[in-house]
Amino acid sequence: MSTIPTSITKEQFEQHIRPFISTAKRGYECKVPLYKVFNYILYRYYTGCQWQSLPIQPDTEDPSRPEISPDAVAYHHRKWSRDGSYERVWQGSIVTIIDDLDLSVLNQDGSHAIAKKGGESVSYQRRKRAKTTNILPITEHNGYIVASTELVAGNHNDAWQLKAHLQAAIKQMKQLGLKLAGAYFNADPGFDTKEARKTCFNHGLVPNIKANKRNRKRTKRGPKRLFDEAVYKDRFASERTFAWIDKFRALLLRFDRKAACFLGGHHIAFTMINLRHVLAPL
Repeated sequence: MSTIPTSITKEQFEQHIRPFISTAKRGYECKVPLYKVFNYILYRYYTGCQWQSLPIQPDTEDPSRPEISPDAVAYHHRKWSRDGSYERVWQGSIVTIIDDLDLSVLNQDGSHAIAKKGGESVSYQRRKRAKTTNILPITEHNGYIVASTELVAGNHNDAWQLKAHLQAAIKQMKQLGLKLAGAYFNADPGFDTKEARKTCFNHGLVPNIKANKRNRKRTKRGPKRLFDEAVYKDRFASERTFAWIDKFRALLLRFDRKAACFLGGHHIAFTMINLRHVLAPL
């Protein structure tokens, strides 16, 4: 099993990252190569350090000064987060590994990050006793991340606007050329809603969602819903992926006030997880 990459080479950047990020069309781009800027951003999200604590290398012309300021690195991160560059990079990673995907089972789950500084898409969640942000990625059978929702404030449960979230995710996957017909859609009881099941059926998916009793004292009348316990256990791959995401400490505890920047950090993590075998050193 390959480890999650924490830095990439210039050649890997040119192949997997640069084609999808916004760069200057002419004139001044950056005084240091962009692959170094990306590696500084990746380091910040993996270690959870402050921007000012980045281990910037000395300037080759004047070793007494850093080759780039932390503010310039943060500027590039904000720009690439807001203009959709990171999302395109992540979608490009899905296309790169499309032959390795096992779409017979799709798993969806949510992950709450405690937001220490507050910010956009943040609200108090009673279970965590803190302000949190939620995101709901979708993984395939091997744990690759093939879709995700936007950030959701922590005061909403997993089923909040689930129909719209599912429709957007399925549309995104189909646009990337993923064949979803006949796939099982695994989810825990928090996703057990009529809208979610109907959306799955409308798009050719088989909802394998564990029933939510919701304080029901009697057995629900009518035909028993389809549920395959053996397929449901495949959600382990999703839990493992969340553990990989949590290795990026800046995503485990949120300090980004802007939703776009925090979501961009997730797209970076998703990309590194998807390309963990492609970018592994030989």
